[in-house]
Amino acid sequence: MLDAARRLITPSRRSDVPAFMVMDVMAAAARIEEQGGRVIHMEVGQPAAPAPKSALAAARHALASPRLGYTETLGMAPLRARVARHYHEMYGIEIDPQCVAITTGSSGGFTLAFLALFEAGDRVAVALPGYPPYRHILTALGCKPVLMATTPATRWAITPEMLIAEHRKAPLKGVLVASPANPTGTMVTSQVLRDLITAADSEGIRFISDEIYHGLDYAFPAETAAKLSGSAIIINSFSKYFCMTGWRIGWMVVPPALIRPIERLQGNLAISVPTLSQIAALAAFDGRTEMEAVKHGYEDNRRILLEGLPKIGIDKILPVDGAFYLYADVSRFSNDSFEFAKRMLAETHVAVTPGVDFDPIEGRRFVRLCYAGASAQMREAVERMGMWLK
Repeated sequence: MLDAARRLITPSRRSDVPAFMVMDVMAAAARIEEQGGRVIHMEVGQPAAPAPKSALAAARHALASPRLGYTETLGMAPLRARVARHYHEMYGIEIDPQCVAITTGSSGGFTLAFLALFEAGDRVAVALPGYPPYRHILTALGCKPVLMATTPATRWAITPEMLIAEHRKAPLKGVLVASPANPTGTMVTSQVLRDLITAADSEGIRFISDEIYHGLDYAFPAETAAKLSGSAIIINSFSKYFCMTGWRIGWMVVPPALIRPIERLQGNLAISVPTLSQIAALAAFDGRTEMEAVKHGYEDNRRILLEGLPKIGIDKILPVDGAFYLYADVSRFSNDSFEFAKRMLAETHVAVTPGVDFDPIEGRRFVRLCYAGASAQMREAVERMGMWLK
C-alpha cells in the first residue's frame, strides 16, 4: 500500500527546477535569528521601508468594509487607468488602460506572459547573470531558456549581435531583458534598448521588458520599452519602488491582441488579484514624495558600499546604475561563492546571496549584496566583513 502511494505522488519532471537560492539563505538567516543572533540582511531584494502611508491608510479603510470580493479579472478599472496615467507622467507616452493587466506581483506577470506567448519547446533568451525564476518558470512550462553570457565588453547586457547570432543557430521565440537588472543593478541606455528591440522585431522575436526596478535609477533615467515598441510586453510591480513586496501586486502592459488571452489565463489561474492589494496599490501612487525619500536612502547606501568595499579588498564591482543591488567579484577570497556566503553568514551574521543563484557558470566568483536596508546597517556590514576578510 505504501509503495503504491509513493508511486502515485511522484513529482512531475516539470517540477524539478532548482530552488530560488536566495530564499534558502533567508531561511538560514532566520534560524540564526531564532537563536538570538542579529543578522544584517543583504540577501533578499526587499526594501526595509514600509509601503507608502497612503497605501496603508487605504488598506485600513478597506478592511472596515463588510466585504472584499473579487474584482474584474484584469484588475479594478481605476487602478488600470492609474497605471496608464503613470506612463504619461513618467515617460510622456499614452497607454490605453485596456492594455494594462494587474497581476500577482511581477512573478504572476512572467507566468502569464510566457503562457500567452510561447509553446512548449520554444527557445527564449535570458541574460547571465540574471534573475533565476526567469529560467526556472520557463523550464517548468516546458520552454527552453537560452542562457546568454554577458561580459564587461557588452556592459553586462545582451546585445543585438548576440541575439541575432543565437537566433541563427536555432530560432528564438523570445528574449527577456531587465534594466535596471537583477542581480547587477546595471542598466542599458535608451539607444541600446531601442537597438535590441529593433533587432528582435526584425527577426520576429517577442520582446519582454522587466521594468520592476524602474524609478530606482541613479546613473541615468530608465527608459520603458513601451515608448519604443508597440509589440513589447512590459512587466512591472509595486514591490520595489513602492516597497510593497508582501502585497504581491504588479502589472503588465501588453499589445491589444494579447489582452483577451491574458484575461482568459488569469481568470483560470487566479480569478483576480487580491482586492485589498489593488486598493492599496491605487493609493500608493499618491506616496511618490515619500518613496523618493526612500530612494535617496538607497543612493546613500550605494555610496557607502562603493566607498567601503574596495577598502576591504572587494574592488571588482559591476556597474551599479540602478535598483538596490551590488554584484561583486570575490574570487580574490574564494572561487565557491556558495561556500563563501555560507561561511560569512555563520561567522559574521551578514547575509548575502551567492552568485551561482544568478549564473550557474560564472557565478561561483560573485556575490550579490542588497543595499535596501538602513545606512547604519550598511556601514556595520562593511565593518563586519572587513574584520572577517583580514
